[in-house]
Parts: sequence; C-alpha cells; structure tokens
Amino acid sequence: QYTCPMHPEIIRDKPGSCPKCGMALEPMGVPTGDEGPNPELVDFTRRFWVSAALSVPLLIVAMGPMLGLTFSSLVDERTMVWLELALATPVVLWAALPFFHRGWDSIVNRSPNMWTLISLGVGAAYLYSVVATLLPDIFPHQFRGHGGAVPVYFEAAAVIVALVFLGQVLELRAREKTGSAIRALLDLAPKTARLIAADGSESDVPLDAVKAGDRLRIRPGDAVPVDGTVLEGRSSIDESMITGEPLPVEKTEGDALTGGTLNRQGSLIMRAERIGAETTLARIVELVAKAQRSRAPIQGLADRVSFYFVPAVVLVAIAAFIAWAVFGPEPSLIFAIVSAVSVLIIACPCALGLATPMSIMTATGRGAHAGVLIKEAAALERFASVDTLIVDKTGTLTEGRPKLTDVVTANGFSEDELLALAAGIEKGSEHPLAEAIVEGAETRGLKIADAAGFEAVTGKGVSGTVSGKKVALGNAAMMVDLGIDTAPISASAEALQAEGKTAMFVAVEKKLAGIVAVADPVKATTAEAIRALHGRGLRIIMATGDNERTANAIARSLGIDEVRAGLLPEQKAALVEELRAEGKGVAMAGDGVNDAPALASADVGIAMGTGADVAVESAGITLVKGDLTGIVRARTLAQATIRNIRQNLFFAFLYNVLGVPVAAGVLYPLTGTLLSPMLAAAAMSLSSVSVIANALRLRTLKL
Repeated sequence: QYTCPMHPEIIRDKPGSCPKCGMALEPMGVPTGDEGPNPELVDFTRRFWVSAALSVPLLIVAMGPMLGLTFSSLVDERTMVWLELALATPVVLWAALPFFHRGWDSIVNRSPNMWTLISLGVGAAYLYSVVATLLPDIFPHQFRGHGGAVPVYFEAAAVIVALVFLGQVLELRAREKTGSAIRALLDLAPKTARLIAADGSESDVPLDAVKAGDRLRIRPGDAVPVDGTVLEGRSSIDESMITGEPLPVEKTEGDALTGGTLNRQGSLIMRAERIGAETTLARIVELVAKAQRSRAPIQGLADRVSFYFVPAVVLVAIAAFIAWAVFGPEPSLIFAIVSAVSVLIIACPCALGLATPMSIMTATGRGAHAGVLIKEAAALERFASVDTLIVDKTGTLTEGRPKLTDVVTANGFSEDELLALAAGIEKGSEHPLAEAIVEGAETRGLKIADAAGFEAVTGKGVSGTVSGKKVALGNAAMMVDLGIDTAPISASAEALQAEGKTAMFVAVEKKLAGIVAVADPVKATTAEAIRALHGRGLRIIMATGDNERTANAIARSLGIDEVRAGLLPEQKAALVEELRAEGKGVAMAGDGVNDAPALASADVGIAMGTGADVAVESAGITLVKGDLTGIVRARTLAQATIRNIRQNLFFAFLYNVLGVPVAAGVLYPLTGTLLSPMLAAAAMSLSSVSVIANALRLRTLKL
C-alpha cells in the first residue's frame, strides 16, 4: 500500500499522486533496503534536463535584446516568436504534463493545492502567448508594447517549468534523506550468518535461511545476525547503534544478543531465537516507519491555513489582474497578466504542508539511532511541553535486581562465615533478596551448604539448619521471638535502612551473628540524568510500590522533588490523573508492565524497554536501554523538533505573506518594475527546499 507523507490518512493500493496535495505517494511500512531509485525522482530528473535544455536557448532568444544581443540581422522578429513557440511547446505540453495532471486532479477532488496554482500560471502564460503568436491582430492597444507588437511570454512558461522541476528534484532528494535513518537501520543486519551444523561443520548461509534454534558463530568484527542467547564464549558487544550508549557491553554464556549489534573482540556461539520480523531491529524499523507517517497536532494549523490558501491566492491574482488592467500604466493588460501569473506561481502552500512532516520524519529517524523510539508524532510534540515527570523506582532509577551491599558481624563471627551460613539458609528460596545474598556469597567464592529443616515465618524471616548449625535470618521481630537481643548492632541496622537498604539480622545457635544488607543499587547514570532533566525544566516525582523509608532515602540522594511510596498500579494511574487535573503536563516513565495503567493515563508514556522488548503498546516513547539518560535524549529531541517545526512554519508563513504582495506589484511605485514570473518560480522552488533543508539539520542533533 502507498500513502502521502503530508496526508498519511490517504492510503492507496498502487502508486500515484495524493488527491489532496498532488505529492507522489510513497510505500507504507518498512522499506526493503534494495528498492532501487525513486521512479518519480528519475522521471522528474529527465523532464528537468529536457526543459532546462530547451529553456536556456529560449531565454537567450527572448531576453537577448535586454542583454545587448540582437538577432535581427539573422532572422526577423516574427520568426523569432515562432522559434520561441517551437522551443516552449515541448516543455509545456510534454515536460509539464505531470503538473497539469495534478492540477486537474486537485480541481476534480475539490482540493486546490500548489499544482493548481502552477498549472494556472504556466497555462495562462503559454495560452496567452500562443494566441498572441497566431492571432496578434485581435488584441487591443492595451496589450501592445512600445513598438506596437504584442509581447509573448513563452520564456516565462518554459523557465517556470524548469525551475519547478529543479525544486522538485532537490525536494525529492532531500525527502529521501529523511528516510535514510530507516535504511541505515536496515543495513545494520548482515546479509549472511555463520551456521554451525549438527556435525560441527560451519558455513555461511543467507540470513533468510536462519531458523529459531540454529547455532551460529559470531566472529570478531561480525554483526550479530538475529536476536538470541550466548551459548559459548565471551566478548564485548557494541550496542551503540541500537541503544545510543557508546560503551561496549560484556557478554558471556546466558546473556542476550540483539541482531544488528557488533561483536568487537572474542568469538561467540549463539542460539538464534527471534528471526525475521520478530527481531528487535525489525521491530524498531517498523516503529520508526509508522511514526514517520503519523501526524503531530501542530500540523493542524498548517492544514487549516492551506485549506483556504489556494482559493485566497487565486482571488488575489484576479484582484491584481483587475487592478493593473484598470489603474496600471500602458500596456496595462500586459502588466495585469505578468502580476497575475507571478502571484499564482510564487505562492507555495507546499512549504506550509512540508514544515511539520519533514521535521517529524527526520527526528524519529535520529531518535532511533540514539535508542529513543517514537511511536507517534503527537507523543514527541507533547513531551516537549510537559512539566512533570513521574518515574518508577525499581528498574528505572535502580538496576531492578537487588545486590548484597553490606555484611556486619557480631560476637566473633567472620564476614565469610556469617555470609556462608546466611546464603545456605537462603539457597532454596526464590525471593529476590535471597538470590542477592546467595549471589554475593558466590562472588566471594564461598562454599554454600544446603539447608535442612527450612521454615519460612511469614512477615518475619526464615530458619533452618546449615552445616549442623541452627540459623535464623529475618527482621527484628523474628529476633525478639527467638529471645535474641539486637541492641549491640541495632544502630548499624538503622543506619543501613536510612540509606534505603534492607537489613536482615542473622542468628546462629540462638546467638546474634550479625547483619546482611541488600539493596537495589541506583544506576550509575541516574544522578547525572536527574540533574539534566531538572535543567530541562522537569519536576520529578518518584512513584513506587516500595516502602517510604527506602524510597525517601533514594530520593534524597538523587535530589528528586517528591516521593509517593507504597502505591499499587491503579494508584499510580490515579496520581497521573490528579496531577493532570491540577493543569500539569505529565510524562510517566516505567517498565511498561506494572505501570501500564499510568503509562496509558499520562500525556506521554515512556516505556523503559530493553533490547529484547522495544514495542510497548501503552507508551508513546520507548527507550531501548531502560535508564534515565534515554529520557534526557528524548526531551532534547522533542524540544529541538518542535523548535524546528516552528522555524519551518514561521518561514513558510513569512515567505507567503511577503511573496504574494510583492508578486502582485506592491513594490512597483518604489522600483518601477514588476516581479518576473521566472523569479517567482525560483523563489517558490527554493521555499520548499529551504524548509526541508532546515528539517534535515535534526539529523546532526547532538543527543
């Protein structure tokens, strides 16, 4: 299917022109990466060179006397006019045929656009000149120049066509660059993969031949072909093209690999798990392609203006013609024709129409390369203006995986002895805190014995026998039940809890042995990101299901403005509604699962994705790497994009507000000359190109 970049609601089953704006329809969805040259660009380039080749000699013949070139010794003036007709006719009747087709379609579809104006301007100049050539005697004196001859404007009609084609060729080339982000993403995936057969032999196979479950070898310098898991080996992987993070990531057995990332050093063997359209890279490309076709609310202003713009320009052209015909100097009707044609040609609704889509297309592509995936243009526009950011704690501010942080001993126990016994009692538990203690003991290389007689006391702790010793691990209430006095180290426990850590007492043979403390560590990038977000005008609220003491400790260390602790998912959504009712613009950042109600309720939902899950339905923005630096990038991108769109709209409005009156002749009393239709065509073409060039600056935005 095909759609219009300016009007994505227009969808057709085959190529053609948009019935609203006349722009060539483009393929929807994800490009294949090897589509070949744009057929419209090829056709318009050919027509441009033909029209330019005929227009240059036509311009020399027509304008020669003004430049001091006289051809009267070679041919008479009447023959020169016929020569101009011969040169201009192929340009207008063949090269400009797409203009007239689109202009006619705009009238049939009752959607006047740029092509309506160009068709009227070129058609009027050419038809007048043909009649003046064939039947000069029918024209009254108001049409005749100082020598008594009826002037013709073949050169204006032909040069206008050539200049419009030049503008279209430049515009099409620039529009192709807005899609370069998608093509660059497609190019990340290698064309082949190194398949390891069941007998251990290896061979290169096309990427399409890889199946889920296949074993693949990734050599140093190779791109990872599909998503999967490391089976053997250790290496560092450059994921910057997917996450935007410059530092390579260490990968070893059991770690996830993302297709399109680059293996730096070691050799890896991986198991293919997601292939084809299921890979992270394919889903990112699809997300970007859809976002580039979405509409931002700010575009509505340009659409409303464009709706009335073309009829208004036609009325101005008619008014200019009448004013010059009635009040203008002799030959008044010649002045009237020149001013009317110039008004029709100089007006450029296309610049207004392109102002927003070109910026959105460029911005969404730039975001994808920085790990910021925009689901829809509206989310980008809204995120530029929100003033409040709600963040979940676990997995957003923190790593989302508790780790052992402290071991405090008492009564002569060593750290290793205490930790080995604590890990033994927790070994059979699947609780995240238990896993943190066991992992901490394994990291220290301690031998962990199995527990016997394991018993869990709800809300207090666990107990059992490890290496023949009765061990209890839990909170102060559990120690009280066992008759154990925690006073000697209670100050240490309180200090750890004040830092947001979970402190657990350990008793061995009913004797206090010490404390093990576990915490979900704050991500290394969080503090700097919070400062950057404050600097970009955001008030930050932490909304978490965790206890208030832990939440407050983390908030204090990071400088977060407000804390809401102990919240259930529906209470987070209620918090969003409460803030919106106060008139706040609210963005919510969460993991996209527990926080889905709040993400959907917020003005902008930001899903803290991972390399394995980038498409979260309830979020307008997804971050490939789930940390706050991605939100900083998204905010920078959103604000730069809206600034760019406003620049484009301002220029487009200013150009038309100044250009149309100049073409109508308001400067004639000062300059004594009218704007040439050829200069009007050049200005019109450059206005569209300049809007696109400004939008393309977003490709180099530093995020």
